[in-house]
Amino acid sequence: MNRALFGGLVLLGVAAAGVVLGLLLVAPTGGPPAASGPPGQPPRPSAPAAPDAADTAAVAVLARAIVDAITRHDSAAFGKLTCRPQSTEALAGLQRTWDAAGPVTAKLTGPPELRGESATAKVHVEAAGGTKDTPFPLHKENGRWCVPG
Repeated sequence: MNRALFGGLVLLGVAAAGVVLGLLLVAPTGGPPAASGPPGQPPRPSAPAAPDAADTAAVAVLARAIVDAITRHDSAAFGKLTCRPQSTEALAGLQRTWDAAGPVTAKLTGPPELRGESATAKVHVEAAGGTKDTPFPLHKENGRWCVPG
């Protein structure tokens, strides 16, 4: 192979490597777009983003506050956890229900499950009348996590 041809091929290889490197450096981050699959099939959904650390912490605090309010029979504290202000009558009815139940123990069955701006906290309650597992829906409104309703 003559020197001119060899030098040209080397330069072409260096230029090609430079182009590839340049494209990699200016390509948008965030990974490749969701694959569309074979023609004629709907695109595959991308995996949901991991929950934000601040949201994870806020939901954990809210879930613990729900458990504490139930254990202490504190309807006023529970009312502060709701997204919308509760009427005096609604909170009084909740308080009567909790007072009639007698002593209870409550605990989370696991960490709350987050899905975007919604979450679920599963609470296990034990009382003289039996046990009950209740999934509490949680929602983020105006930057604050709360119990809808």
